[in-house]
Amino acid sequence: MYDVSTTPPVLAAELAAAWGDIQRNHPELPDLAAPESLIGESSSACGAELSFERLLHEAVHGIAAARGIRDTSRAGRYHNRRFLSVAEELGLQHVEEPHPSSGFSLVAMTPECRKRYRSTADRLRRALRAHSVATRGDTPRSFRGPAARHGSSGGGVRVKAVCDCGRNVRVVPSVLEQAPIMCGACGKQFRIPPEREPVAVA
Repeated sequence: MYDVSTTPPVLAAELAAAWGDIQRNHPELPDLAAPESLIGESSSACGAELSFERLLHEAVHGIAAARGIRDTSRAGRYHNRRFLSVAEELGLQHVEEPHPSSGFSLVAMTPECRKRYRSTADRLRRALRAHSVATRGDTPRSFRGPAARHGSSGGGVRVKAVCDCGRNVRVVPSVLEQAPIMCGACGKQFRIPPEREPVAVA
């Protein structure tokens, strides 16, 4: 049986390796600050769970940020034609009309792109499958150890981290403490907002 507490670091390493493969073809792509931030997360704007195709989508945002291109609007939900232009450089395509609320977010790999990254995508798929099996095997009767119970990168309670541009992610606080998580839309850091102080009633 897989050890749930050790799977996320392994998957994070595979995500970083896959990101590095993309960087070899697109050197201007910035480093992935915190691969852990993508684990177990889905994006309503992307409309997809974590996969190599989703990683390419995030890489488009990374390159756009590096170039100073505003590739989204409506708090990061609507992906505009500038996003699509960069996406096409990375081997992604959007064959339908833009979605009314998310624009050109639902891009897919071209056959040439699939061939170029076949081994990378297969390696990441195996890591994701192992992570999924380990997560499904966790039950209320499973003992996950103190690191998982107290919020290390191996598990714990996720909280909402926000960016000034309006995007947000859910993350274990200790992961955010290890290194900043950068927004792919605007390049700024996600932060955990302070709790609102109670308002005194006269």
